[in-house]
Amino acid sequence: MGKTKHSGRTKLPGRPDPKLWVSKVPFGLGRQKPHHIRDTMKVVWDNRDNLPYAYRILTQGVCDGCALGVSGLYDQTLTGPHLCTTRLNVLRLNTMGPIKPNVLHADIGELRRMDSAQLRKLGRIPYPLLREKGDSAFRSMTWEEALDRIASRIRGVDPKQLAFYLTGRGITNESYYAAAKAARLIGTNNIDNASRICHSPSKTAMKRSLGIGASSCSYRDWIGTDVLVFWGSVASNNQPVSTKYMYAAKRKGTKIIVINPYREPAMEGYWVPSIPESALFGTKLADDFYQVNIGGDIAFMNGVIKHWFEMEEDRPGSAIDHAFVQAHASGYEALKAHVREQEWEALERSSGLSRERMAEFANLLAGARSGVFVWSMGLTQHRFGTDNISQVANLALLRGFIGREHCGVMPIRGHSGVQGSGEMGADPFSLPGGDFQEEHVRRIEALWGFELPRWQGDIVGVSIENAMLPNDHERKLKVFYTSGGNFLETMPDPDFIRRCLENVDIRVHQDIVLNTSTLVDAKEEVWVLPAMTRYEQPGGGTSTSTERMVYFSPEIEGPRIAEARPEWRIYADLAARVRPERRDAVAFDDAAAVREEIAKAAPNYDGIQQLRGRGDVFQWGGAWLCEGGEFPTPDGKGRLLPIELPELRKPEGRYYATTRRGKQFNSMVYGELDPFNGAGRYDVLMNAADAEGLGIREGEAVVVYNRHGVFHGRLKTAAMATGNLELYWPEGNMLFPKGVYEPHAGIPEYNAGVVVEKAETYHALKDTRYAEKRIEELDLDTPE
Repeated sequence: MGKTKHSGRTKLPGRPDPKLWVSKVPFGLGRQKPHHIRDTMKVVWDNRDNLPYAYRILTQGVCDGCALGVSGLYDQTLTGPHLCTTRLNVLRLNTMGPIKPNVLHADIGELRRMDSAQLRKLGRIPYPLLREKGDSAFRSMTWEEALDRIASRIRGVDPKQLAFYLTGRGITNESYYAAAKAARLIGTNNIDNASRICHSPSKTAMKRSLGIGASSCSYRDWIGTDVLVFWGSVASNNQPVSTKYMYAAKRKGTKIIVINPYREPAMEGYWVPSIPESALFGTKLADDFYQVNIGGDIAFMNGVIKHWFEMEEDRPGSAIDHAFVQAHASGYEALKAHVREQEWEALERSSGLSRERMAEFANLLAGARSGVFVWSMGLTQHRFGTDNISQVANLALLRGFIGREHCGVMPIRGHSGVQGSGEMGADPFSLPGGDFQEEHVRRIEALWGFELPRWQGDIVGVSIENAMLPNDHERKLKVFYTSGGNFLETMPDPDFIRRCLENVDIRVHQDIVLNTSTLVDAKEEVWVLPAMTRYEQPGGGTSTSTERMVYFSPEIEGPRIAEARPEWRIYADLAARVRPERRDAVAFDDAAAVREEIAKAAPNYDGIQQLRGRGDVFQWGGAWLCEGGEFPTPDGKGRLLPIELPELRKPEGRYYATTRRGKQFNSMVYGELDPFNGAGRYDVLMNAADAEGLGIREGEAVVVYNRHGVFHGRLKTAAMATGNLELYWPEGNMLFPKGVYEPHAGIPEYNAGVVVEKAETYHALKDTRYAEKRIEELDLDTPE
């Protein structure tokens, strides 16, 4: 951990810099770009029935959007107010009234005609709901009936047949902690969280390479670093407030590099609405794009490192920080031998970039005195995601870009609460304050006063698949309890996921709104429980940002859903009913009492018990983890690891597909058109030369398919790397294989080889022999 404290907010420059302008035409008129003013006015209109409350949420609460961490309208990085469309889009979830009874209790078939966006607009869940097998509608229940019946059903199954899941939507540290404790008191280690579908490889890789499980630096370090690299991350789309930090970095002379298969227009230039100069003329963000193949990042990084070793032969010290490596890293010689064996032809083929382009990036980093590496789903959502991140750690270690100002590695979080989920123990591999190792188990048992289950819990994807096991199997999923989340719209192969959810005896959906998964049948019962938002929680709540800032979000005066309850209290009450003889173990008086215990259970969070008022915040670990090159590993050193090239078998005529996000917050879609490129939700983004080679024109109907599924859409040419294409998530999820998880971190695979054809060609030739032949060929596309 670091000793240096965060240096606080910095001011933006006062004078404009026309060299960074995207266009001299005010407000980007005539360009494809977000319309911030129009979108803001729409949000005002949508919240017109509760505008004073909406205003208090924005000015007093901690953002429940992405994990940049804005408290009220201010953060810890820059002076001045911050407000983004992501936060505004989710605002209505907090200000809506309850669903009207005639709609809520209508025939389930009527509700099933709606998509999740339409269901959200119906309003908040007003009271506990039950739908038993054969019921055509939900019926209302009391909390006592609901919790007693759910607890009774949990007592009737083996704890290995029970699983909990918590999403990242505004859930507080207090709720994650109470859920983790309740699950272990009940006797199960099957508890997981939203990071399993986004950043689980980040934590896993950083733990093994650096000994840490969170960002090593702060956003403040972006501003003034020599090189800021975004790897598989479109921060300007998914974390819009970050564009202010990029603007500030550009004004300090920072070079911004984007490594991504798609030349993302949102990273080329952005109109930052809260900076007058940028709002008028836009700001050029990226200085260069390296358009790697999907899955080609390991090869690209091996190429960069190979260049460094060649540079070292000509001029020692020209590329690698030998003093840092010798004092603070292990595995140098093994990495050197491994990379030297790599053939340039293989690296170029896998990465999709030339040896010369790799040399450009290698020289850029070699000439930099500081650098920050930021990444997101483009690196993590692979079956080799952990290896991707360890490669990033290799680059940082070889250059000494860690543990000091303007340096670091940062997995940028897209959910406001998910950084704290594993740190609170809502994870099958973690407990509060540590991994599931015997020393931590004994420490937590001493604090909690009961024995923990010692068996290894399942990741959420495996738990869901376990619903298809024989009924007498010890891990057959019989009770599935989720706080938020919609696996129909987040997991690969949604049809298979639907069958799994239908095969669970009892499903409990604890949430604030309905979504499509809450309407799926269960073998016996579907329960829906109304939860409070973070702004309604008595005694307030806390959340942890990407940069390890722990913020206090106070209870905000306003209208309430009468029967909604704090999520941490629901978990505590449930556990007390399942294990009434141990109810004292989860008998928290209030939210402050939960924070008092968190401070004891998770040493990094000592200080959370002091957070009581609006604006209260502290950063665990200091400004920089691994400060001075001191790594929390057994030998105190970072580990340089030889990383093998992944096998990416893509026969001639096939394309490699991945997903992207449009106007949405995670799986919650807020607009049919992508504001940055004008694409619709069913557009297929493809390189113009690839499209021409297939004889497909812009806007023509296409079919994208493989042995996993079939996607019907329209072609849209885009600045994609050749041989690659992108579809929107979750619409394209049927193309990705079920049951394929990264072996170290358990994240699902969201990439696959596909065939692209004109729709008329596909349908004209779709006889049995043709289809079977093509699917047999596709068996060679990607190994599982």
